[in-house]
Amino acid sequence: MTWLVTGAGGMLGTDLVARLDGAVALTRAELDIGDPEAVRAAVRRHRPATVVNCAAWTAVDAAESAEEAALAVNGTAVEALAAACGETGATLVQVSTDYVFDGRGTGPYAEDAPTAPLNAYGRTKLAGERAAAGADSYIVRTAWLYGAHGPSFVRTMARLAAERDTVSVVDDQVGQPTWTGDLADRIIALVRSGAPFGVYHGTNAGRTSWYGLAREVFTLLGLDPGRVRPVTTAEFPTPAPRPANSVLGHERWAAAGLEPMRDWRDALRAAWPSLR
Repeated sequence: MTWLVTGAGGMLGTDLVARLDGAVALTRAELDIGDPEAVRAAVRRHRPATVVNCAAWTAVDAAESAEEAALAVNGTAVEALAAACGETGATLVQVSTDYVFDGRGTGPYAEDAPTAPLNAYGRTKLAGERAAAGADSYIVRTAWLYGAHGPSFVRTMARLAAERDTVSVVDDQVGQPTWTGDLADRIIALVRSGAPFGVYHGTNAGRTSWYGLAREVFTLLGLDPGRVRPVTTAEFPTPAPRPANSVLGHERWAAAGLEPMRDWRDALRAAWPSLR
């Protein structure tokens, strides 16, 4: 099976390519995902069996004042990918986000829960989901990513732990920290399983707040987690509103006969040596 990975130089893309023998790896420098003709040409040239789209506009706050530019990457580009996959018979894997939900629910969001994004980034990613849904596709929503090959909250907390006596972190947003290594493994398993096309939630299990995640990072560093101080979202306003609840349900994995991803704490401990 031939794979093509867009955004192959990013955190998730790098982990995917490392696990795929002979994948066509296209970085941002090698493929401008915002150029529909270049996107179609790349798929036609390589004719992969599976395309995994890891390329995205991920600057959440910047998207508030540049929604059209974000849409070109997160939405319009996916239309081009889906069309090219349809022409060549390739399966499309579109990586999406928890931000398609408004975060006002109290429990985990099911894969078929109504979407209602709060910000421009979420709207553009939802447009990408809708574009991908017309193809033979898997839409894999993920959240709170960290990994060895890019910036992340986990790395930021490790850096701040060395620079400050205390760190203030939001405690009223909850979600599921997710290791890109685990997500890469799960995407590959999903495609190879022949599971039904549709939406799957690709996050590690369990739940915590940003504050809880920061405390875990301090603990793994051998430092006092009491140095992390809880604060509210209102104390740290951002241009783009964030969902308070980003916890995603994983029912479709079981329905497809696949194991969901492990608990976020276990994943963080497994990833830790590569994050130092």
